[in-house]
Amino acid sequence: MMTFQIVINLIIAVMWMFLSETYTLASFLSGYILGILLLLLLNRFIPGTFYLRRVWKIMKLIFLFIKELVQSNIDIVRLVYKRDTTFEPGIFAMPTDLTTDWEMTLLANLISLTPGTLSVAISHDNAYIYIHAMDIDDIDGSIHSIKNTFEKAILEVTQ
Repeated sequence: MMTFQIVINLIIAVMWMFLSETYTLASFLSGYILGILLLLLLNRFIPGTFYLRRVWKIMKLIFLFIKELVQSNIDIVRLVYKRDTTFEPGIFAMPTDLTTDWEMTLLANLISLTPGTLSVAISHDNAYIYIHAMDIDDIDGSIHSIKNTFEKAILEVTQ
């Protein structure tokens, strides 16, 4: 239903350009904003939730990934330049609440793209994802961290 709302919004923007007889980017953007307001006002008559809510959640997921990427880079630099090089790499199984292949693929890629962690495998029933971490000091803390950041944000976007 999100694509239906986007198409309606684009049609309103193009109609606004034709009605105002100005074919500029500013006219299109003002029509697009007018379309957003109309869709927001008529939200109860249009099936599905308002599409900008999902766009906002996608933006939040992107910013969360950037924040986690920077933080994990800092953690890896600290680990590499630490005088005491006793760190404990290992693989742990993280239970997941994600159900679709798309959600599992997104989670596996987000985990693999952050330095210090790597998605190794996904169980056949999509109940567990196996993660290799460069330094596992607290497995439950690592699972809790991933579930409260990436998995929670993915569930917000997809549901």
